[in-house]
Amino acid sequence: MVYQNEEVAKAAEQLRASFEQLDDKKAIRRAPELTALYERLKTKPSDERAAYGQEVNQLKREVEKWIFEAKVPEVDLPPIDVTAPFDVNVPAQKLPDLLPAKNASQHPITRELEKVLDIFGRMGFATIESREIDDDYNMFASLNFPEGHPARDDYDTFVTDDGLIAPAHTSTMQNRVLKQFKPQLEAGKGLRVVIPGRVFRNENLDARHEHTFYQLEGVYVDENIHAGHLIATLKMFLEEYYGQNLEVKTQPFYFPFTEPSFEFVLNCPFCAKTGCQICSHTGWIELLGCGMIHPNVLKEAGIDPVKYSGFAWGGGIDRLVMMKYGIEDIRHFHSGHLKFLRQFS
Repeated sequence: MVYQNEEVAKAAEQLRASFEQLDDKKAIRRAPELTALYERLKTKPSDERAAYGQEVNQLKREVEKWIFEAKVPEVDLPPIDVTAPFDVNVPAQKLPDLLPAKNASQHPITRELEKVLDIFGRMGFATIESREIDDDYNMFASLNFPEGHPARDDYDTFVTDDGLIAPAHTSTMQNRVLKQFKPQLEAGKGLRVVIPGRVFRNENLDARHEHTFYQLEGVYVDENIHAGHLIATLKMFLEEYYGQNLEVKTQPFYFPFTEPSFEFVLNCPFCAKTGCQICSHTGWIELLGCGMIHPNVLKEAGIDPVKYSGFAWGGGIDRLVMMKYGIEDIRHFHSGHLKFLRQFS
């Protein structure tokens, strides 16, 4: 493919080189080169924007073609007689690293997460993966939870013998992200990051709650950012993800790391707001928590809260997918039931 725009052509060369080196080919969708192209689209003069946007979208389609054509090699394996007696003296056959998976499919959470990250990538957000073990500082102290604060009790966490924590929220990455992208922020480019990861809570399990689930954190910091930007960003994302206009609202809540804090709520798709078991007979489903980043959190990362402001949110990927496909019980995702999973193959 030949691109007329020099920026797009250069990005195409860089993406192709990066693609050849990737083990996980689908990771190319979140490459910073693509994100930068979409970001520059907003700065183009109006008479150049259409042609530039066409080439960027064409490059995006070309990248998808690379992914599609990157086939897993077929491997010839000798037949295995599973009825043969086990002989401990016979060394196990070393299987090849790559095995064909002719009847396999992506888990619905994995598939939908890729779509979510693609949308935020087109909105100018970088992606940084969360972690599955952390410490008290990142889990609580850096997020304005003082020692002994009663809000810590709301996070009934799993703790190892040496004091490490299985994160109960992807907000455990906020301090790291703020520090990492501080130079970019001070250079006038803003700070926009989404953080997917698995989180763990000591929950009473029901149709809406699991002890292990996937969450997506979002952080946006710049000059003169207010709650209107927060609501508009989340609404734009949700309408793009669900492919329809949505009725949303916010309601007051409390988080130590945001002020003011909100719950972001959608009308229940299961009962058309008439009330059902899934929405606790309210007609609405609380989708995620959000708010304006507390000045103490910005200070802890070395960011001036007088000059900069921002918002953050965190919500379950599982619940997003439930609402999209009308799944009535969150426990299906981790049940391993093939009848459920094959619906997404």
